[in-house]
Amino acid sequence: MDDDAHDLPPLRLTVPEPEVRPGGRPDFSHVAIPRAGAVRRPEVDADPESIRDLAFTIIRVLNRDGEAVGPWAEGLDLSDDDLRAGLRHMMLLRAYDARMLMAQRQQKTSFYMQHLGEEAVSCAFRRALRPGDMNFPTYRQAGLLIAGGYPLKLMMNQVYSNAEDPVHGRQLPVCYSSRDQGFFSISGNLATQYIQAVGWAMASAISGDRRIAAGWIGDGSTAESDFHAALVFASTYKAPVVLNIVNNQWAISTFQGIARGGSGTFAARGHGFGIPALRVDGNDYLAVLAAAKWAAARARRNLGPTLIEYVTYRVGGHSTSDDPSAYRPAEESNAWPLGDPILRMKNHLIARGLWSEDRHTQAEAEVMAEITTTQKEAEAIGTLHQGLRPSPSDMFEDVYAEMPPHLLRQRQEAGF
Repeated sequence: MDDDAHDLPPLRLTVPEPEVRPGGRPDFSHVAIPRAGAVRRPEVDADPESIRDLAFTIIRVLNRDGEAVGPWAEGLDLSDDDLRAGLRHMMLLRAYDARMLMAQRQQKTSFYMQHLGEEAVSCAFRRALRPGDMNFPTYRQAGLLIAGGYPLKLMMNQVYSNAEDPVHGRQLPVCYSSRDQGFFSISGNLATQYIQAVGWAMASAISGDRRIAAGWIGDGSTAESDFHAALVFASTYKAPVVLNIVNNQWAISTFQGIARGGSGTFAARGHGFGIPALRVDGNDYLAVLAAAKWAAARARRNLGPTLIEYVTYRVGGHSTSDDPSAYRPAEESNAWPLGDPILRMKNHLIARGLWSEDRHTQAEAEVMAEITTTQKEAEAIGTLHQGLRPSPSDMFEDVYAEMPPHLLRQRQEAGF
């Protein structure tokens, strides 16, 4: 028999709250961080049920002394040049961010989004892929392009929407696109790319190809329905796809607990779909690379999808339209316990005798000089308010295989 309604309290909702608000003292004591090298590395063909624990810990490789330790460090097979290149890619991305952010403040472009603090995630993941694999990224994975050798000048041209913008001014700044680089056109409508990645991977399998896909999403967008639809299709058909969640603690103004719900971790969401899930230190370049290689190997062996949560921190604002001081303490980024990905990789190279403080200072100057020189070349073509811009006729192109009569007529009326 039901309880008498008058004996029960009124119904109410629970609204999750961050640990601290602006003006408070940052506190990350709730983030359980295992010792570097302590988390086991299962075989690539492990049954998802046997590795459920890996969704509730954090895979780490680099310890406090800059040493690569533990089972996930084994088999990385990186040369000294590979390690130096990894550091340089992250430094390039950070310097590129700094210059493009300044360009936006100078009104040379309308909009920009930084990667500050998250450089290791995309730069390292790119090294696990092969030519022909396809990423379906968000706006915070430009490291996939930089680590793949995509020209910085083309990236800047896209941000400025000038006459040599590869997408001819049809995308928001930072919404890059490069088929040759395996970088699917970024959509500003978040989460759509997740199910597109699964669909592309399914098509690759149907055609008997060997190319895999990688989907990318932020912690906030996992609340979108496309995220769950993607997991249904990926798990049902064992699509050859790596599903990445970049948990940088904050959506545009809400902390990760709003989107995470009661699952405990984002990685744990894979369990309900029978998908193997890993939780990785996103500020550890080597840990990201090791996990990415493990997941890519599963996909290539027809073992199905893998869900990876990268635990990191968004140091800057969500975008140039956002003021993070309105919703989090200004000192919070300094309190983040997983450190700076560039500093940690630098310390690893120093520990191996491949780097030094002086060499790092020199490299910072070299990288900034390269970025500054390239920026001058891009700005000589055009920026938001001056110089050469894409032709208005471009709006008629690349929409239909054969342009329909009404568009031909409109283009002629416009004088093109």
